Amino acid sequence: MIRALFTAALLSLAAALPARAIDIQQVTSPGGVPAWLVEDHSIPFVALNIAFRGGASVDAPGKRGAVNLMTALLEEGAGERDATAYAEALESLGATTSFGAGDDAVTVSLRALTENRDEAADLLHDALTTPRFDADAVERVRAQVQSVIRSEATDPQSIAAKEMARRAWGDHPYGSSLNGTAESVAALTADDLRAAKDRVLARDRVIVSAAGDIDAAALGALIDRILGDLPAQATAPLPPPAQLKLTGETTVIDWDSPQTVVSFAQAGLPMSDPDYFAAFVLDHILGGGGFSSRLMDEIREKRGLTYGVGTGLANKVLGETWQGGMATANDKTAQAVALVREVVGQIREGVTDKELADAKTYLTGEYPLRFDGNGKIAGILTGMQLMGMPRDYVNTRNGMIEKVTAADVKRVADRLLDPAKLEFVLVGRPVGL
Repeated sequence: MIRALFTAALLSLAAALPARAIDIQQVTSPGGVPAWLVEDHSIPFVALNIAFRGGASVDAPGKRGAVNLMTALLEEGAGERDATAYAEALESLGATTSFGAGDDAVTVSLRALTENRDEAADLLHDALTTPRFDADAVERVRAQVQSVIRSEATDPQSIAAKEMARRAWGDHPYGSSLNGTAESVAALTADDLRAAKDRVLARDRVIVSAAGDIDAAALGALIDRILGDLPAQATAPLPPPAQLKLTGETTVIDWDSPQTVVSFAQAGLPMSDPDYFAAFVLDHILGGGGFSSRLMDEIREKRGLTYGVGTGLANKVLGETWQGGMATANDKTAQAVALVREVVGQIREGVTDKELADAKTYLTGEYPLRFDGNGKIAGILTGMQLMGMPRDYVNTRNGMIEKVTAADVKRVADRLLDPAKLEFVLVGRPVGL
């Protein structure tokens, strides 16, 4: 199936509307760090999300995987505490932290009770400013990353996703795995990890969001407590916008399996495009709506060629695609691929009133469930800031969906989709292709 798209994860968080208006405050810390805040004093708990723009895309030349490995080591000891002591200190506070690297951002979260938030913030400060990179921790986490790399090399879906990324983005960082290669990760030293930290963890790259039992003044102080000792500027420039290189070819990667993994893609639309919401509705009807989508109906329900087929708008900060995928028997692959092209061509003729109404009902109704906790809200705010969305987006988004007409969907389908130019990557032994 299609690749779990990082920015798709952020995008999915930032692509809908809560049931009630949410008041997002703009806060600036005394040290000048901006943040978004949703206050909720119903429980003594605060969720803090921090993102550093650039993420794994600022890896140094020849050091692919350094930002990812560095990020995974941030909670493996900091300051005077080794990995065990750091974990015990967090546990004693009932607090949790998490760290992750994506193509567009290194993400950090803190969840803490109000009474312990300052002490928890001090631990996060240490992790971001004085990580230890102890030799035993480096080797343990390096082995974990190498295990992931080996696993992906034997997984047809990962192989298809990596090849599609390479074909789509070429030598841009988006075109290669943020995990790096077995060779590049094996060569990384503790000094490389310290350098990777300085390439991305800096105040000029930071996005901050918070939700829960904290007011603007307290949040400002907490931000400076955590981030005040970070460098003012990162040592690496942000990468340039990615130029899409898809040409409509079909690539077959031989893989000994009774099934073929099918990945397909074309250009997408940035979220700032006036046609974005029409494209969002279009994708839901075509392949993003699960069992209600046209592709699922034609390929699975009517013909039984796959267990599932899906599509999605895959938006990253520096580039975007529309992607889809499925798996099917080798001897049915040619038929399934032909059906994808056929259904994509047919939707350019227009959608029915029922399809449009059902899509709007779903897309405007499912999102409130995502606002069921302060942690999720803080994550949504971070995704919005990363993608350059305005603060009122969560309260205006449904109206934009409701305005989409059948004519809008047809116009965008004509603009966005061309069955003859779909790029396919097939991993398996498809018959007839």
